Amino acid sequence: MPDATDQAVVTSRAGAVATVTVNRPRALNALDPDTLRALAAALDALADDRGVRALVVTGAGDRAFVAGADIAAMAAMTPAAGREYCRLGHEVFARLEMLPFPAVAAVNGAALGGGLELALACDLVLASERARLGLPEITLGLIPGFGGTQRLALRIGLARARELVYLGRVLNADEALAIGLVNRVVPADRLADEAATLAADLASRAPMALRHAKAVTGRAATAALADGLAREVDAFAATFATEDRVEGLTAFLEKRKPLWKGR
Repeated sequence: MPDATDQAVVTSRAGAVATVTVNRPRALNALDPDTLRALAAALDALADDRGVRALVVTGAGDRAFVAGADIAAMAAMTPAAGREYCRLGHEVFARLEMLPFPAVAAVNGAALGGGLELALACDLVLASERARLGLPEITLGLIPGFGGTQRLALRIGLARARELVYLGRVLNADEALAIGLVNRVVPADRLADEAATLAADLASRAPMALRHAKAVTGRAATAALADGLAREVDAFAATFATEDRVEGLTAFLEKRKPLWKGR
């Protein structure tokens, strides 16, 4: 993980894999408005970087991925300010979800409220065996406000999502795995390496094909089947027109590893 700095969000690179770390360990990486804006700036910079092919999102320290939205900040907000805070969270997480490459959440501790919502905006979720995940806003007289009511239902189904949202239940890592909330549970001391390995594996895939695969699968839960299949045809045709498609098929026939160009 990146060294601690005064920055609320830290970005690092290892080849084609970028890592974004929410860096407020003393506040358990809580998402106040300034941190959300810093996260947006980091995501915008990565979206414009053609050298990045996969992303890891995590939190600083070993106690929290992101413990949630900043409760102290919310306590001082008017209803109007609360609405703007909600809109800001939606905008930032939409940027994460719409990145042209896959994002892996490395949940290294508590992922509660806005923290779980951040993970849900990622494509894949790896959890430490010590992770705790949930949307406990109901216990504060609130509801999830950064997309959790929608993305959680898409991830685990409406019935299970309602139970978690209505009761504010917090799950351990194994419980989260059992209902499909996370993709894998790994030992705490292996989480960073496992996330980096998974991201590197993703980054090794044909970039244009992966971009289209992300775009099409992202529509699968919300589009009508006929619309989704039509989008698949368009995306398949688009990948067929790439240099990477020629390289991939040629490399297969020549029994060698493909050299992707990303075009």
